[in-house]
Amino acid sequence: MKTEKEKMLAGELYNAQDRQLVLERRQARDLTKALNDSRDEEQDKRLGILHQLLGQTGTNAWIEPPFYCDYGSNISLGDNVYFNFNCIILDVCPVEIGDNVMFGPNVQIYTATHPVNHLERNSGLEFGKPIRIGSDVWVGGSAVICPGVTIGARSVIGAGSVVTKDIPEGVFAAGNPCKVIRELE
Repeated sequence: MKTEKEKMLAGELYNAQDRQLVLERRQARDLTKALNDSRDEEQDKRLGILHQLLGQTGTNAWIEPPFYCDYGSNISLGDNVYFNFNCIILDVCPVEIGDNVMFGPNVQIYTATHPVNHLERNSGLEFGKPIRIGSDVWVGGSAVICPGVTIGARSVIGAGSVVTKDIPEGVFAAGNPCKVIRELE
């Protein structure tokens, strides 16, 4: 029989109030609080916290506080990844981010979702879908990336976009819902 964490990571319905999951979220909250309370001159401290919090941190990966996440351990950052201020990642499923990726301020990445059927939703169970962001991507400020989305390498997501479907490689996409505007050279 699967644990609630195993169900969560597999994208199946799971109970988020499971004791192990509650404990892991609390640990992530403690680490994000320490990160968010740190001072700008405490760069080494911030790096240490990020290495404790995240599942994988590439070289030169950086997150400007404040930053919030559910677990942190389900987030994998490639090399040269930069998050500007006030970003949120709900990482109930894996979030994989390639190399040389930039996020503007207030970007929100949501793997967490809930059943559409009201009876299932009222049961309190939830699920998630993984998110993958390729290398050399730029996500503009206040963009929202919804559960299950893949953004292809070398693409740019316009500020304020709501990305509800996959975005191919090498395009500029924007809007609500986010759509491909043009190909990039």
